[in-house]
Amino acid sequence: MAAYLIGQISVKDDELWRQYVAGVQESLAPFAAKTIFRGELVAVLAGSQDKDHVVVLEFSDQSVLNDWFHSESYQALIPLRNKAADVVMSTYKT
Repeated sequence: MAAYLIGQISVKDDELWRQYVAGVQESLAPFAAKTIFRGELVAVLAGSQDKDHVVVLEFSDQSVLNDWFHSESYQALIPLRNKAADVVMSTYKT
């Protein structure tokens, strides 16, 4: 069953964010993850939203998603992520 990671993002430093995204793309390769959608907020139609970007990643299942998140390559990126942006990450299954 596919698992999805949804990241909601407010970028604080564009250059650091670009470095982080490049690192994430590299870290995803061994896990065969797919970027389903990456976009910028246009409008909030209901409720409230304090993040202005979103990314949706697809993994084959939750265990693979967890393996990626806890991998050395991704964990090494977390300090850069925290400097570059405020990020909320959630996982979902279909």
